[in-house]
This record gives sequence, structure tokens and C-alpha cells, in this order.
Amino acid sequence: MPEKPKIAFYWCASCGGCEESVVDLAEDILMVVENVDIVFWPVAMDFKKKDVEAMPDGSITACFLNGAIRTEEQEEMAHMLRRKAKILIAYGACAHLGGIPALANQFSKEHVMEWAYDKCPTVTNPSRTRPQTSYKDNGRTATLPAFRNVVRALDQVVDVDYYIPGCAPTPALLKGAVVALLSGKLPPKGTTLAPDIALCDECPRKASKPTDVGYPEFKRPHLARIDPNLCMLAQGFVCMGPATRGGCGALCINGNMPCTGCFGPTSRVRDQGAKILSSICSSVAPKDEAGIDAVLEGIPDPVGTFYRYGLAHCLLRRKVSLNDSAEVAAK
Repeated sequence: MPEKPKIAFYWCASCGGCEESVVDLAEDILMVVENVDIVFWPVAMDFKKKDVEAMPDGSITACFLNGAIRTEEQEEMAHMLRRKAKILIAYGACAHLGGIPALANQFSKEHVMEWAYDKCPTVTNPSRTRPQTSYKDNGRTATLPAFRNVVRALDQVVDVDYYIPGCAPTPALLKGAVVALLSGKLPPKGTTLAPDIALCDECPRKASKPTDVGYPEFKRPHLARIDPNLCMLAQGFVCMGPATRGGCGALCINGNMPCTGCFGPTSRVRDQGAKILSSICSSVAPKDEAGIDAVLEGIPDPVGTFYRYGLAHCLLRRKVSLNDSAEVAAK
């Protein structure tokens, strides 16, 4: 009997939704288990780091790695799994583009630590204790991974073969990737394994999408009623659909919420946030400064709106101070 392809799953800086999406395959997970040998999936089975370290390089057929890279440990695991796997897949928005964790790149490492351990209203820490990478007690040493200065997408740390987008990826995309692996019919390296079309192309409301619009205001979804049949942009809600790759089945739109951009850009868009920002700002109705400012007040968090998932890959990178490490400055 031929040996089954060896598959690995690993979780870095993310919420865990990508791990849940594997289970969301439902009965199709039986097809996966029947046709592959899962050799590493620590969130679901009792595998250890040493198990992977003992494997020959290139012995894993494919590794689905989800989550961004924030800590020294995550960086180490990414490098090790890159060596062990023939094919490394950035699975989900955080591995693909940095995801929600990369929004922390707006702030310095010290700012993040200060808020998390000193100033957050729900934290009681009068001694201002911070996590240490090494601590000795009674002759024993406990260690923690170092917290890097910035959050990076997977391909900013190691070479990536394929990308499966989404927060989280849909079961259909995961199943399609597994089937492609089993058949050996893989697209060119670097391909995002989702349709290369804008979400608007599969949106059930596309017939009502305006071709020429001037926004007198921008509405926030939790403060205004959303018409379930009309294009979000036509109603004055910020929708990332025009700058976002399709393939999700328009799940948010069908839930009567605007697209937030988790599938990332199509191959024709270099910077997803800049693309939609350019489109929206050019369509603001007022032309005077005061009127423009009044309209843009409806978008109180532009970075969180336009770069919710893609800040790590944004062309507008934050300034690196002289106090940051050379390792970060190089990246």
C-alpha cells in the first residue's frame, strides 16, 4: 500500500478560527483523514515539537500554517516547518497578510506592553510586572519566547508556496486545496488558492452597485439600518468588496454586513487598503475641506477599516526608530 501524504497544521498568532475551520469540513474531514496522514496538529492531537524536529527535512508533504509571526517561538516554528515541509501554505488572513494581530504595528513594542500590563483598565498590576524571557527560582529556570517589535505575515519570515485567504478560510477552499494536493494538480508557486475576482462579482447585490456615486456621509453599521437588498456602498457604508478577492460566498453580505476585506486583494491590486481608500476618497461629494472632513468623520478608524487584515503588507510602513533592533529595521 502506498504511503499517504503527510500533512501538518500549526497555529501561530491568531484567534484559533482557522483551526476551527478544519473541523468545519464536517463529514469531508473523513475524506481528509482517510487520504492523508496528519503528523502534526498540536491543537487537536498530542504531538510535540521534538516529534517534528526528528523528522527528515522535506518529509512532510504540506503544512498549513495559520497565524501571524509575533514571537521568537513562532518565528522558530515557521523556519522549522518550512524545512520539514515540501509545501508551506499560509492558511488564513493572519498568515496571508498579518491579519488582526498586525494592527499592533501601529504601536511600538513598549506601548503594547505598557497597555497590556500597566494601563489597561481591567488590569491590576501595582508592581508593574512584565513577562521576562528568563526567570530563575529555586535553582530552576523558566523561559518565555521573546516578543518581537513588529507583527509579520508568514511570507515576511519564510518562503511560502501557496496562500489560502480568509478569516477564517471557508471549508470549500480547504477541501479544494487538499484535493489539489492529493491529485498533484497544483497551480504555479505563489498562487492564492481562491478565485481571482473581486467580491463584487459574486455579491448578490451587485445589480444595485452604483457606477457613479458621491458620498454625502459614511454610516457605521451599528448605528444605521441596512437595507438587505441594496449595495452597501450605495447606502453609504464602507464596504471592502471592490478591493477584495472573492471566493467566500459573500458570507458577510448575506449576513447583512459590509465586507471587511479578509480575503485580501486580487492579483491586480498591489495594496488593498490604498485601493479602496483611493476609490472612496475620490467619491466624496463635498469638495471643500470642511465638508470633506465632515464626511470622513464617519470613518473614525481608517487603519482598522482599510487595513484590518493587511497592515503587515501595507506599502505605508511605520517609521523604525533608532531604538528598534537591526533585525526589525532590516524587515
